[in-house]
Amino acid sequence: MSKDVIIIGAGGHARVIEDIIKKTGDHVYGFLDDDVEKQGVIGRIEDCVNYPDKYFIIAIGDCTTRKKVLDRYSNLKYYIAIHPTAVISENVFIGEGTVIMANAVVNANTKIGTHCIINTASIVEHNNIISDHVHISPNATLCGGVVVGECTHIGAAAVIKNNISISANCIIGIGAAVVKDIKCSGVYVGVPAKSIVGKSV
Repeated sequence: MSKDVIIIGAGGHARVIEDIIKKTGDHVYGFLDDDVEKQGVIGRIEDCVNYPDKYFIIAIGDCTTRKKVLDRYSNLKYYIAIHPTAVISENVFIGEGTVIMANAVVNANTKIGTHCIINTASIVEHNNIISDHVHISPNATLCGGVVVGECTHIGAAAVIKNNISISANCIIGIGAAVVKDIKCSGVYVGVPAKSIVGKSV
């Protein structure tokens, strides 16, 4: 029996998740967004409490904002969205509210937390631990034994060397190469990745 899913957010990321849900045979009931003029929006985010029988997924790319929504509405039933072309090995744990997009690979003995984004064609190798609210951007590669802290965003095409730990609340820039542990929150860019202060990527 198919599930009715309400998507929180109605931007481009939400439309990608809509496509994933439809491809898995489940049904998108509608979108909740504070911009009620967007296509398919059936109410504001706060209206989620009016649908106790529906499943939800938070389609907001920013890790911190996604966590804030969850903190406010933690009692909802959350949906896991996995694109049919994703390759998921055995012995992988995937937390509720997480989305795994097209052509992503998640290999054996990896744990993915709640409300994570494993984006298009990203590679999460064996024995990784991905904490809650992490966003792995398209074409990023996490080699084996990587640990990523909560609310960290790994940029597109970034590469994380094997057996590396990354602190919570970090931004790893586009195309960065992380070759040693990152112990403090912050923004890290370059090859090899280094901290930058007072800048965003």
